[in-house]
Amino acid sequence: MFVESTQHVESYYARTWPGALPARPALEGEHDVDVAVVGAGFSGLHTALRLALAGKRVAVVEASRVAWAASGRNGGQALLGWSCDMGPLEQAIGVEGARELWDSMRWAAREVRELPARHGFDIDYRPGSLWTAVKRGRVGLLEEARDEAARKWGYDALRVIHEAEMPGWVGSRRYRAALYDPEAGHLNPLKLALGLAAAIERAGGRIFEQTRVREWRETPAGFVVATPHGTLCADTLVLACNAYIDRLDRDLARRVLPVGTYQIATQPLDPALAQSLLPRNSCVIDNQFVPDYFRLSPDHRLLFGGACSYLGGIPKDIRAAIRPSLERAFPQLRGATLDYAWGGHIDISIRRTPDVGHARGRYWLQGFSGHGVLPTLAAARAVSDAILGDTRLLSHYEGIHNPRFPGGDALAAPLEALGKLWYRLRDVV
Repeated sequence: MFVESTQHVESYYARTWPGALPARPALEGEHDVDVAVVGAGFSGLHTALRLALAGKRVAVVEASRVAWAASGRNGGQALLGWSCDMGPLEQAIGVEGARELWDSMRWAAREVRELPARHGFDIDYRPGSLWTAVKRGRVGLLEEARDEAARKWGYDALRVIHEAEMPGWVGSRRYRAALYDPEAGHLNPLKLALGLAAAIERAGGRIFEQTRVREWRETPAGFVVATPHGTLCADTLVLACNAYIDRLDRDLARRVLPVGTYQIATQPLDPALAQSLLPRNSCVIDNQFVPDYFRLSPDHRLLFGGACSYLGGIPKDIRAAIRPSLERAFPQLRGATLDYAWGGHIDISIRRTPDVGHARGRYWLQGFSGHGVLPTLAAARAVSDAILGDTRLLSHYEGIHNPRFPGGDALAAPLEALGKLWYRLRDVV
């Protein structure tokens, strides 16, 4: 479905990386490992690192470059929770199971703050997130979310920021209120991914880039992963391909839909102007059906995204596509130079619930639905724990049913786009 590239896209993260981005060799020859991980994004890298630190012989194969896809070019918002919110999880696995998953999400929030220091790299982490309401009728959703988090999930850190207080948090009249989460934050996703990759190698794991898996097959001894110039023979297989699973596993592919999304980075702003946009330097996402999201970079740029295409395409002129939303949120940035514009694909599940599970020594992680910085880490913990013998967390994920998208390969995207049109119309303000 997608064509891999030998280079990262022209994102703010890749273009401002100091020096050349690290390159790793392609797989050649036959290698015996305990665990073969397909996909070097967040979910695959987190899983591989935890297993390598536990003493497993791990090899990661990536069709392009480490974090070439969404993990290296996303909005960088490390938000607690899943795209589906907690309701579908509670319905599927009950209050106690959902609470255990929520507790694992809080663990992921702590881990993403502590892990870089533990392994000697930096991710430009900044604490705090705001979930904002554009429409007055949706302010109540923020209060309900705060109350539910305290009552059901034992999380009482959330605070509602009312309209009179908003200028001290967001320099825009568009937002009526917000829900502040001090345990969430924002970071440079490419720095996180490349830091994980280096940590894997220091722990004895191996990473092979430019190595597209042609097929995998189960054998009496485990799994054989075939690539153009080499093979991995592994006891355990982890598929962490997300939007790029495609024909490698048709059953998994039918449970996710690749959706195009894109964002921009402004020129470096005057520091006073940048601070006036986000005085507390929290990241922001609104509660529209198709949300805008934005944050400041360490060099005083505004990173802004939000549009998406359920048909999978990316606009030819991303700057022109996003500028109206940017200037609607921040009229003071009208005409600002947009230095970088880039896009990519996320994998959504039909209910926006995570699709994480296993079958006969094969594990998978997908369906993060555009909300994956922390959920990928939480899911990687469940998968790596299961491989090491503790299946409790994974069993909760496996209680979540993720159906196939209707319509097959040809009609799934058009049907989903049509189904979401009504919700988009409700967002109009």
